[in-house]
Amino acid sequence: MNFNQAEFLTSYGLSSQLPKSDELEFAFAGRSNVGKSSLINKLFNRKALAKVSAVPGKTATINFYRVENVHFVDLPGYGYAKVAKSEKERWAALIEKYFGDDRNLGLVFQLVDMRHPPTKLDIDMTNYLIECELPFAVVLTKADKLNKTQTKERLAAIRKELPYGEQLTILPCSSQTGAGIEEMRKLIEEIVSQEMD
Repeated sequence: MNFNQAEFLTSYGLSSQLPKSDELEFAFAGRSNVGKSSLINKLFNRKALAKVSAVPGKTATINFYRVENVHFVDLPGYGYAKVAKSEKERWAALIEKYFGDDRNLGLVFQLVDMRHPPTKLDIDMTNYLIECELPFAVVLTKADKLNKTQTKERLAAIRKELPYGEQLTILPCSSQTGAGIEEMRKLIEEIVSQEMD
C-alpha cells in the first residue's frame, strides 16, 4: 500500500451529509490538541494533507482521505472547553452518527496524549468503542516528549488507567520522530489484506 499517494477527498460538517460506507475505513478519534492532524500527515509522509492548527478544536468537520481503495477518516477532536455548547453538540452528533452508521470499519485509532493520564473523555471514548464492539487500537501521541524510563512508566500506567487496558493494542507514537508510524502502517496493511482475502 503506497501511503505517499494519500489524497484529500471531502469534508462533512453535518451528520445528515455523511455518505454510505462503501470502502474499508480507518478512523482517527481523539481529544482536541492530541496531535491528530500531525500524526495523519506523518502517516502519509505529507506536510499539510491534514490541516494542523495552532488553535485546538479546529477540526469541526469529518474529513475523508483516500489511499487506493481505502478511506481514512479524521473525526472532530472532542473535549475542547472554549467551544460553544451548540458546536460541541454538533460534533458529538457527527461522531455518533459516524459510528452509529453501519460502516465498513477496519479499525479506529484512538489517540491519547502519552504524557498524561487519559481524560474522562478519553475513558468515555474507550468505553464507547468497547460497548459498540468496534475494533480499535490506542495510539499514544507525543512519545518523543518522554525519556525511556518515563515511556516505560507511562505505558505500564496507561494499561491500568484505560478500561481493559491489559487487553488493548497500545502503540506509542511520535509525529516528530516517526516512532510507531511503521507499526501503524503494518496494522493497516494487515487489515486491508484480510479484507481482500
